[in-house]
Amino acid sequence: MADTVKQPPVYRNIHITQLPHYRLPAPGLVSILHRISGALLFVMLPFVIWLFDASITSEVSYAQFTSLFSAGWGGLPGWFFKLVALALIWAYVQHFIAGLRHIYMDVTHATGLAFGRGSAIATLIATAILTIALGAKLFI
Repeated sequence: MADTVKQPPVYRNIHITQLPHYRLPAPGLVSILHRISGALLFVMLPFVIWLFDASITSEVSYAQFTSLFSAGWGGLPGWFFKLVALALIWAYVQHFIAGLRHIYMDVTHATGLAFGRGSAIATLIATAILTIALGAKLFI
């Protein structure tokens, strides 16, 4: 009877060659994206401060601010700055919604597998919808 004891699974680290085939669960993906979006927001903070300052200082600075997205600056075309702004929109939305998810989980102690998976998928869907809705104004 001792021979029929089921052995527990062995978890090992993933080798770099296995990454393209590894299927990350939704909560893990949300966790990684939360970290990436936070780092992106931190790195781009000087640009965000400049955008805010240029948009509210005066009418002239606002005109320069809006021309950045149409004419470009420093040899870079305007669409490049639109993509940077879209990345900032995504980073803010992703970080905000994932942060709300974490706060809700902390407050309610909702740590079940089903809730984690469902809320992670909801976070990804909400982030995509809000990013498209808010970013549409840039390109239309």
